[in-house]
Amino acid sequence: MNSNPKFAVIGGGSWATAIAKMLCENQSEIAWYMRNIYAIEHLKHQRHNPNYLSSVEFDIKKLKLTNDINEAVAFADYVIFAIPSAFLSGELENLKESLKDKVIFSAIKGIVPETSLIVGEHFHTKYDIPYENIGVITGPCHAEEVALERLSYLTIACGDVKKAKIMAKNLSGNYIKAKTSDDIIGTEYAAMLKNIYAIAAGIAHGLGYGDNFQSVLMSNGIREMKKFIRKVHKMKRNINNSAYLGDLLVTGYSVFSRNRMFGNMIGKGYTVKSAQMEMSMVAEGYYAAKSAYKLNQEYGAKTPIIDAVYQILYEGKDAKKVFAKLTEKLD
Repeated sequence: MNSNPKFAVIGGGSWATAIAKMLCENQSEIAWYMRNIYAIEHLKHQRHNPNYLSSVEFDIKKLKLTNDINEAVAFADYVIFAIPSAFLSGELENLKESLKDKVIFSAIKGIVPETSLIVGEHFHTKYDIPYENIGVITGPCHAEEVALERLSYLTIACGDVKKAKIMAKNLSGNYIKAKTSDDIIGTEYAAMLKNIYAIAAGIAHGLGYGDNFQSVLMSNGIREMKKFIRKVHKMKRNINNSAYLGDLLVTGYSVFSRNRMFGNMIGKGYTVKSAQMEMSMVAEGYYAAKSAYKLNQEYGAKTPIIDAVYQILYEGKDAKKVFAKLTEKLD
């Protein structure tokens, strides 16, 4: 594999925009696929994404912008997917270019609904991509703080540590510190699960629970995450590392967290549909709650927080009553 590879970003949202910004500071040119033609034309003339992180200005000479996913994939050695997991299969249906000789990195924090697999497993199972060519980009890192160039940390996991280091090098900068990990399955599940716990934190806030309860909720959340991931993929890992606990905390507490925002609206009495309509961004935790709940029917981990979020979002149960019962199960 080329030690100076070319990169492509797939997606037009806030996280895709943040990743493009990081890459542009280390690359002379990157490919950037987004479906929205208007956004592409706006970027070409105004130098910023009109819909997300509009404060970030790009050097247009460094961007190979396209609304053809095949063109972006053909350009690159490393392809970074940064679109909502619910839309991944639909985008891949348009892909004719082979992924066999590509290194695939997922910046998607969710499960593919059609297969109930995390993104890395989806590419491995459906596209026969070996795990040494699959990687994950996780936080704790909000796109909004990347735009503000506030010091942020990334964890880059890959089955091939050399490829993880290449990705980490090309995302690192004055305000981005990136470290590598070999826990590709665990870090990706953690990135998915923390969104569910962030929804729980938002629901709690919307219901009027205070900081004291939130601390207990997050403490139980990290232990629940540990139990779930251990059932899925048993290996030696420190759940208190930033890829797990750190990402959980920032997503559960930050004002930038769309999952917390979504949960807060549910706690205040919004229906799921009305909350989704009011938000301009996708809350990945909504889809993750269903997938994690269904998966756990097989694994059998003790997950009272996931169960509570699932009951509220998918069974239509009253949030106040569900959380009253949940408080008795936490310690």
